[in-house]
Amino acid sequence: MSPELSIVLLAVVLPFAAAGATPLLFRALGERTGYVGAAVAAACFGLLATQYGSEGAVELSWIPSLEVALRFYVDGWALLFALLASGIGTLIFAYSAAYMHGESSLSRYYAALLAFMGSILGVALAADLIAIFLFWELTSLCSFVLIGYHTDDEESAYAARMAMFVTVGGGLFLLVGFLLLSLAAGDAVGPAAAFDLAAMLEEPDAVATALRDRGLFVPALGLIAVGAAAKSAQVPLHFWLPNAMAAPTPVSAFLHSATMVKVGVYLVGRVRPLFAGPEWLVLFATLGLATMTVCAILAVASTDIKELLAYSTASHLGLMIAGFGFTSVLGAETGVFHLLNHALFKAALFLVAGIVAHETGTRRLAELSGLRRDLPVTALVAAVVGLSMAGIPPFSGFYSKELLFEAAVEAGHTYDIGALEWLYPAVAVFGSVFTVLYSLRFLALFVGERPTALGDVHRPAVLLVLPPAVLAALTAVVSVDPELAVRAIVQSGVDATAVETHEMHVSLPTELSPAVAMSAVTIGLGLLAYPFYDRLHRGIRAVLAAVPPIGANWWYDATVAALAGGGARLGDRVHNGLLRTYATWTLAATSLLALSGFAATGTPLPLEVGLEAPIAVALVLVVAVVAGLAVVTAPSHVAGVLTLSILGFMIAIFYILASAPDLALTQLVVETLVLVIFLLVIEEIPRYYEVDLGRVVRDAALSTLVGATAFVTVLVTTDARPDGTTAIARYYAEQAVPEGGGTNIVNVILVDFRGFDTLGELVVVATAAVSIITLIVMRPDRTNTADDATDSAETRGETE
Repeated sequence: MSPELSIVLLAVVLPFAAAGATPLLFRALGERTGYVGAAVAAACFGLLATQYGSEGAVELSWIPSLEVALRFYVDGWALLFALLASGIGTLIFAYSAAYMHGESSLSRYYAALLAFMGSILGVALAADLIAIFLFWELTSLCSFVLIGYHTDDEESAYAARMAMFVTVGGGLFLLVGFLLLSLAAGDAVGPAAAFDLAAMLEEPDAVATALRDRGLFVPALGLIAVGAAAKSAQVPLHFWLPNAMAAPTPVSAFLHSATMVKVGVYLVGRVRPLFAGPEWLVLFATLGLATMTVCAILAVASTDIKELLAYSTASHLGLMIAGFGFTSVLGAETGVFHLLNHALFKAALFLVAGIVAHETGTRRLAELSGLRRDLPVTALVAAVVGLSMAGIPPFSGFYSKELLFEAAVEAGHTYDIGALEWLYPAVAVFGSVFTVLYSLRFLALFVGERPTALGDVHRPAVLLVLPPAVLAALTAVVSVDPELAVRAIVQSGVDATAVETHEMHVSLPTELSPAVAMSAVTIGLGLLAYPFYDRLHRGIRAVLAAVPPIGANWWYDATVAALAGGGARLGDRVHNGLLRTYATWTLAATSLLALSGFAATGTPLPLEVGLEAPIAVALVLVVAVVAGLAVVTAPSHVAGVLTLSILGFMIAIFYILASAPDLALTQLVVETLVLVIFLLVIEEIPRYYEVDLGRVVRDAALSTLVGATAFVTVLVTTDARPDGTTAIARYYAEQAVPEGGGTNIVNVILVDFRGFDTLGELVVVATAAVSIITLIVMRPDRTNTADDATDSAETRGETE
């Protein structure tokens, strides 16, 4: 069954439309706007559910001239991610209606949350690289607004800036990677499908071959990896995610556990068939396992329940990245199945953390325990999802963790990876031990003795408990019957992300295998080490305090400080109020960019020099050259100006000889005007003035650079010829008069092309007007000016 464009498009557009209408809705409904958001999310879920079982691409023309369309691709992987975003979004909006009661700026909050959900759906369903990138960046923009929701809180502002800096910066790497991928795709699937990811996925081997033939395989892979790592908080770009916990708890549950941080994982799974190979395995398996281990250790060092969950989220994202990194089908099964499991149990855990903080007034781990008596339903929910996070059988997280162990063991059977063959399984077990530790520590919130200093703990509202209870129930269903989830959605997601697929089966192990032994060691060591949790906690924090560079924020703070300091120093150097400085930087930058562009595109230079010219033209050129040399040897300013004018008049004569009288007239008028202006101001220039050697060298180098740029540009442009055919020129000649509305081709050309000239002139005039207004505004007070003039006159009199 093919997907329907209208339904898919409506599912993506509906959240954006609701976001635009949110200010009006909030004015009418107030805090009940959260229920409207829940209804919109539920509607999107229902629309996408109608496409269950569909597979294929649909498109809506967008920028035909660039072969860019609003393409959507529906398959099991896209539907899994989109249904999670809209389904969990429904619960988050309902939870927000109760949790955000009494907060200010709720209209902005709900509008941003709706736009964010639409952006996630766009990333999940888009099949055009440009559209994917646009939706990708929209998630960063909406995340910035939501993380910085508390605009008067410096911590929130800091976290929002950090998230924007990292994720948008990573997006720029992704954009370049997409452009490299499109270059190869144009060779493999045709220029018309250069940005069509769906077309690329139909011929992954051809695209991979084209990438290797062009030498772009590793660069494109690396750039896409940086973009995905930034969005999914992979080491060393993991630090933004714990800081983002300054956002309200519903935001943390939605953006930073269930959806946004999984966008990078989703993209890795989506492009996996295009890059599967030894480079892919080493890069993503190493990156994922490193993130999984480092962030699990940092989670043990956490003192705040949301901080613990944030680091655990980054750790589990590393598990998914590592799963997709292993190129066997077991890797795809790991990534897809754990994405589902993690979305269910981690969103529920964040909502549980919100309930605890909301009802107790604190999020510090050291101040919380024994809450099962005050929050019995919440404790039950936490037990189900917490044991799943720990990977304890038979809970859902165990099955996907087991698949990771199997994929790690099988990695060495696919490619010769040397010592990594045993290192990958060892690191997977080591990191998983810490997963067990921090999961048990979170569950300890509800067991043990209740601190007397905790005070009264109220029972939460039904709307606070219901969303995490629904997620816990779904986790329990997957735990009891994992094959149900596999048949419903996971298998189709695996088929879309795996190079070679087979029928997936998941169940409790019935015999000993390397993966079962790894699970047993993980759980056993975790349980044995838990009595020493406090000692481990203090030890890790001591190391972090002793070695600041391994901390979460050190590198970010150092980088931002260096950029800010360097920018300030550069600004002081560039913006010093001297026209000479501005001209130097402008001309040097323009010339370097132009020459770099010629070099980067491999523009050939016509090296054949022809000396044939009519005698009159040759004579004019000789006089121009002599005048140019005379300018630099002129004995006075007046002589230099007059000699320079000779050069200008020779250019005008050249235009006359070249049958361009209009240009000659313009040149004569401009040259005469410039000459008059020079002579009027020549008296204000000192006859003699000292110039240091450094400034002379700088000006000489700049003049040489500008001259070389002009010389190369003229060579390249005058040598340009139609490449093999004059079809474009012929088409223009045929269509100019009937389509342009002119009486002949000359006046159509004047309108078409001189229109750009007119536009440029308008820009110049506008710029000059702005400059004049600025000077008028900045002029000193007239009284002071008069006083200064009087003082100057008195001074001159005294001098005389």
